[in-house]
Amino acid sequence: MIRVLLVDDQPLIRSGFRALLDLEDDIEVVAEAADGKEGLELALLHLPDIALIDIQMPVVDGIEATRRIAADPTLAGVHVVILTNYGMDAYVFDALRAGAAGFLVKDIVPDDLLHAVRVAARGDALLAPSITRKLIDRYVSQPLDTGAGAGLEELTNREREAVALVARGLSNDEVADHMVISPMTAKTHINRAMTKLHARDRAQLVVLAYESGLVGPRNS
Repeated sequence: MIRVLLVDDQPLIRSGFRALLDLEDDIEVVAEAADGKEGLELALLHLPDIALIDIQMPVVDGIEATRRIAADPTLAGVHVVILTNYGMDAYVFDALRAGAAGFLVKDIVPDDLLHAVRVAARGDALLAPSITRKLIDRYVSQPLDTGAGAGLEELTNREREAVALVARGLSNDEVADHMVISPMTAKTHINRAMTKLHARDRAQLVVLAYESGLVGPRNS
């Protein structure tokens, strides 16, 4: 059973998402919150698998709520998915850096929402290649974070290659095909890289790859 926490200041949005999610046999909405502060309290209480969090909310906004969840060891198993009204607004990048596993647009079709919840519950990032492209564009216009490459030297050549492919938006199977290895070996390389780089999930791994300069616009 995938346990979901809904955090949005609009009751209509919460009720709509809840009505859809509760119809599924493998998904359960365990709580609802109207702001980030309440969302954090309920996350600690219920320890959900997924927290669907709106960006713009009163008291504590979605980015700060995400940052606090990511920083709390008790909530290490909570995957935050940001809800936004736009495909890639100015806040989404900051949310990914704060520890979000990905994001959904609020007008998402029902089947895509259900798929996204299941993908996030598996620990996979909701980052399509088009969104990765926008992350690249963002980094073209700003200097690299020199502190972001900590641990990069600990990666093996194969792990670095796997991380670079993940940062381009490839799935585990696609990484395996590109590297001519089995999907299980590809997953092992990626998981070991995440551990060495202290990346919470694949989304953070993508951000770290660009921040460190491992990948950039010329090799993406």
